[in-house]
Amino acid sequence: MPSTLTSAATLQRRTMVVLVITQVIGTVAVGVAPSIGVLLAGEVTDNEAWAGLARTASTLGAALIGLPLGNLAARSGRRVALAAGWWGAAVGGALLVAAAQWSLVGPLFVGLLLIGFGSATALQARFAATDLAAPQHEGRSLALVVWVGTLGSVLGPNLGVPGEVVSRATGLTVFASAFLITAICLALAGSLVYVFLRPDPLLVLEESVGAHRVSQSSKRAGRIRLVLTELRTNGYARYALIAIVTAQTVMVSVMTMTPVHVAHQGGSLTIIGVTISLHIAGMYGLSPVVGIAADRYGHRRTIAAGILIFFASLLIGAVIPNDTGWIMASLILLGLGWSCVNVSGSALFAAVVSDATRASSQGGVDALANLCGATAAFAAGPLLAVSSFTVLNILAFIVLLPITILTVTIGRITIAARR
Repeated sequence: MPSTLTSAATLQRRTMVVLVITQVIGTVAVGVAPSIGVLLAGEVTDNEAWAGLARTASTLGAALIGLPLGNLAARSGRRVALAAGWWGAAVGGALLVAAAQWSLVGPLFVGLLLIGFGSATALQARFAATDLAAPQHEGRSLALVVWVGTLGSVLGPNLGVPGEVVSRATGLTVFASAFLITAICLALAGSLVYVFLRPDPLLVLEESVGAHRVSQSSKRAGRIRLVLTELRTNGYARYALIAIVTAQTVMVSVMTMTPVHVAHQGGSLTIIGVTISLHIAGMYGLSPVVGIAADRYGHRRTIAAGILIFFASLLIGAVIPNDTGWIMASLILLGLGWSCVNVSGSALFAAVVSDATRASSQGGVDALANLCGATAAFAAGPLLAVSSFTVLNILAFIVLLPITILTVTIGRITIAARR
């Protein structure tokens, strides 16, 4: 038994090293979409509305590929699925090089859609971190992979700087050069995970619990139907799913419109940039602490803490919408609330979902969360136009009520160890 435990710990350490390295490289490349991608869309289309759709395109791409990536992992393991996701995003980066160089609208939106594959892959990586983790460390393992994604959010928007160097060396435009770096990084991330994520953590888990037999039966029965059956019969998995989707919907709906609101209040681009940077820090900065808290104090309590933080954020946004300092505080809390609910909900889902549907269900959760996020971002604009930032926060407040009621009524969560 000691040798088995030692072997499992060694495999988990190796898995985490590979995931962390590829997550840093991949998310830096993916982080270019919300900033340089939007600017490129505005330049190529010369239309602000089209530029706004650029963000939706990458989010939609993440939503479309989430479930297929999960099904691919169920069939062939994490290594193949993660590599395919990063490589698909690399193709998107290559298309964006052409779009930027020759102002091509078609490759622009196809490229941004495919870049979204990278976002979905980064999300799948957090679940891969839990496959071989000890039950008492699943939350912190997942949170570490989420946390290193901060580098992508911070460094990705700044690829224009090395893009200028590449531009002078190659003759490409600055935007084309930035996306050339993006494509190379994404291809590298896929290659590293394909070569070094051995043995595959999901296949090792399946072998250890005999899940390969279940996996074969799931192929015959149809994975989507099994996932739906799981969610109908597994109350904890359903609760975790609702928590993840709610957190994404609330966070995206308010965050997407905050720059517009601050600009309407006379805020400068610098103020807007600082506000969003603080929000991102709230989202990712304390995620390892959140993971440890979920492991130590329980998923439900950590989700409850996140809900309370969400309520505080939305209350500030609704009551003091015209004070920039308070809006910054609101966005920090919005990010922290998302971190608590999302990290804890994801760790809970990984812990309670059955081995027969593990990878497919995780892909489905990410697909649904991204789809809800894209819908929230799309709806938030018209809502802000016809109402106010206060109303937007109140509506987000209402969206939180179902998960709040579930958290109060679900009772103590007991998780049986898988390994």
